[in-house]
Amino acid sequence: MVDVTIRGAGVFGLTIAWNCLQRGARVQVVDPNGPGSGASGGVLGALAPHVPENWNEKKEFQFQSLLMAEPFWARVEDISGLSSGYGRTGRLQPIADDRQLQQAQARAASARDLWQGQATWQVVPADRDWAPASPTGWLIHDTLTARLHPRQACRALASALERSGAQILTDAPDRGAVVHATGVHDLIRLSQHFGRTIGAPIKGQAAILDHDARTLPQIFADTVHIVPHGDGTTAIGSTTERDFTDPTTTDSQLDDLMTKARQAVPALANATVLNRWAGLRPRSRSRAPMLGNHPLHPNRFIANGGFKIGFGMAPKIGEVMADLILENRDTIPTSFRPEASL
Repeated sequence: MVDVTIRGAGVFGLTIAWNCLQRGARVQVVDPNGPGSGASGGVLGALAPHVPENWNEKKEFQFQSLLMAEPFWARVEDISGLSSGYGRTGRLQPIADDRQLQQAQARAASARDLWQGQATWQVVPADRDWAPASPTGWLIHDTLTARLHPRQACRALASALERSGAQILTDAPDRGAVVHATGVHDLIRLSQHFGRTIGAPIKGQAAILDHDARTLPQIFADTVHIVPHGDGTTAIGSTTERDFTDPTTTDSQLDDLMTKARQAVPALANATVLNRWAGLRPRSRSRAPMLGNHPLHPNRFIANGGFKIGFGMAPKIGEVMADLILENRDTIPTSFRPEASL
């Protein structure tokens, strides 16, 4: 017997399955390519918050999810015996000019209220070895940003599910409540059905460097994320490509990204490239996650649109989707509903 079928074994599908399983549901996850085979199998893993100003339901949802992440991944690691690579190590960002400095100081004040004492946003001197070049000599340092290793996290979550009694299959018929968490595939299908763009695949490229900064903050500088991982490597990413020929190959755009990273952080100048990654990430038209009843299947559900924020949003998304699927209790923010992208 199966109570819930999840189609798609990316971070959304696996996290929803985990939350349903924790509430006593019998769960199967179905993906022909296995866990983390799509966008969730990337290499970057930056769990970065929105800026603490102009607060709205999306920012509040993400804030709550980022706070949930540490106990969530600790539980997954405890059950699976595998590392997710999670660490709340913070983030540094350069401040380019006086206007940005004043803006950063104002955000530091708003963070004290909006982040409820759970994390800080501070302006700090740039006099440290691991730091991006900063024209003003000042940096933004926040302690809410975290990182994980996407592939390791999916592997750990899949293992925790199976050890707890869930099935992860390459093929199986639908049984019970059905959730479509199939990423790019479903967004393309929705766009074709409605004759307009409901969502789109966005290509990203990233790389892993042989540089050990595992205890240090990640850096965001010159549009580049530099993310030290717990395994002693450092990830660089990512491009945002709406037009592309081959979704799975890397090219000069990634080379340019790594050049920017090395210029921003001289400590990376001689780091060897260990791995290059390219793949498609699902972005909804609203740019928010798409959660709720499936637009094409009234008796099914959808969880999609995790472009750039999927891992950070996943713990809270798993919770609200389990509320809806198992208890018919709808706590999904209005801007996350499918109709926001239709």
